[in-house]
Amino acid sequence: MTKSELIARLAGRFPQLVAKDADLTVKVVLDAMSLALARGDRIEIRGFGSFALNYRPPRMGRNPKSGEKVLVPAKHVPHFKAGKELRERVDQPQS
Repeated sequence: MTKSELIARLAGRFPQLVAKDADLTVKVVLDAMSLALARGDRIEIRGFGSFALNYRPPRMGRNPKSGEKVLVPAKHVPHFKAGKELRERVDQPQS
């Protein structure tokens, strides 16, 4: 599902919401989540899952074009862990 599909589904499910309001709602939620992760906070949505940052230490990589060794700096990457309810719903056989 893309962001625009999410906005369309939200506007369709709640007819009192104008598409512009649904767009703003999705944007605000995603911006708040991005800011929280940028601060190093953990996000937990009960029944859905949690987002956190994983630390990747610096390492030696290789440039695929030239083959020369390149230092890849340390970085934090977002990580999603599905909650129990989501895992169970996804695991159910589709009819």
